[in-house]
Amino acid sequence: MKKLSLSLFSVLGMVAVTLLFSMNTIAQPKKPVLSPADSVSGKIGKANVEIKYSSPSVKGRQILGALIPYGEVWRAGANAATTFTSDKDLNVEGKTLPAGSYSFFVIAKQSGKWTVVFNKVAKQWGAYKYDQAQDALRVDVTPKTSSSSQERLVYVITKKGFELKWEKVVVPVAIK
Repeated sequence: MKKLSLSLFSVLGMVAVTLLFSMNTIAQPKKPVLSPADSVSGKIGKANVEIKYSSPSVKGRQILGALIPYGEVWRAGANAATTFTSDKDLNVEGKTLPAGSYSFFVIAKQSGKWTVVFNKVAKQWGAYKYDQAQDALRVDVTPKTSSSSQERLVYVITKKGFELKWEKVVVPVAIK
């Protein structure tokens, strides 16, 4: 009987400690996700297209020329590289992009056209191991300035392709 009551107290004690720790965990406020994962999908012509990305905010920072340096490969989002997937071959800015999944990068320039890159290595973290030899397609696009500011980076699929929008910049990519 002594052994039974002693083990019963041990079990009750462990349950009480477990409840105490779990209540403390529940009471902890959750940290906000700084650049939440997002995606957009739709049709461009007959192709089903999906873009997966992490969406950073401006948060009062200088974006172009600072957070996104001019002349360098940028992951076109935050965290893991943005991915672009199509179930059909596409004509991107007049060049063929075979059906498949790609990482999507942008090279911003202070003036003139920007370069957008579809890289064969779809899953990669940022642009840290980016290898130009793995590019499936590079095309130049003309960025536009928007009159309104976009706080959070977004991608929008349009009838003519897709657009990356962030701060006061819109980067259209024409697809047929």
